[in-house]
Amino acid sequence: MDNQTILLGNIRKRLHKNSSLIEEIATVLQISYDASHRRVSSKSKFSIEETIKLCQHFSISMDKIFGGKENQVVAEKTKEIRSSEDLALYFKQSAQNLKSYATDSKMFYSSKDIPLFYTIGGTLLSKFKLYVWLNLLIGSENQDHFEKFVLDQSLLAYSSQLQNVYDNTEVHEIWNDTTINSTLQQILYFFESGLLSQANAQLLYEDVRKILQKAEEKSSKNSSGYHLYYNELLILNNNVLLSNAEKKSLFIPYTMLGYFITEDESTCHNASEYFLHQIKNSKSLNLSGTRDRKIFFGKGHQKIDFYLQKINKLDLEI
Repeated sequence: MDNQTILLGNIRKRLHKNSSLIEEIATVLQISYDASHRRVSSKSKFSIEETIKLCQHFSISMDKIFGGKENQVVAEKTKEIRSSEDLALYFKQSAQNLKSYATDSKMFYSSKDIPLFYTIGGTLLSKFKLYVWLNLLIGSENQDHFEKFVLDQSLLAYSSQLQNVYDNTEVHEIWNDTTINSTLQQILYFFESGLLSQANAQLLYEDVRKILQKAEEKSSKNSSGYHLYYNELLILNNNVLLSNAEKKSLFIPYTMLGYFITEDESTCHNASEYFLHQIKNSKSLNLSGTRDRKIFFGKGHQKIDFYLQKINKLDLEI
């Protein structure tokens, strides 16, 4: 059985019994009835672009039907970022990827860094993270000061869509003692480089403090929608697993913001088992007493205080 026949068979399974396969494909691909008939009868082949469009529309896993060998998977990747426009498209694509998980879903996040969902929105820190990503991903010998950085408003629109998914998903986050480190160091780096004012550096550290306070408050309520775990043994990797009753998607980072995305059932199942194993060997900050939560978050606040003292000292020395 060739790949086109396999794809058509999978589409048929998702159609109502009274629906016309030819008409459905013509509508999705925006082609004529005759052109669709030629494809359904295998007189002509789907292009790669048409195949991807059909799989996306009918929520068909390309891994499952085209994966081939057991130890190989087909993966999508996020938009490569080489400009501010690319970053906007990255957030747009990310919002589209998460659209099917807007309700009745679970998210598992291995938080090597502060999860993206904490640093999007209208805060000063969200603007700073966009500034950092653009500087580190694009690079420039003549970098503008952060204070001159103008935020693309389309980024706010797409990031709000991502935030909506996060707010309506059952979240399981695993943190460790280094989760906030890179953000704290980025603030110091740009301050020491003369690209960030002391006043804004101080405000950014306070934004990080607010994130810790929010996470502590949410975990103390022990709601069914938010679960926070502390793992002091493993090095986390920013992997994200999303699941609902119909499918799972695994997001695997390969650059700062770049992710490979797969819906391969076996891979996602193994990732789910691994996340559950990590959680088993972690301390639930939801179920822990006030003392344990205070100790964990207190370490984070101490780090923020250390960096605040450092920039204040550096400012006095200048």
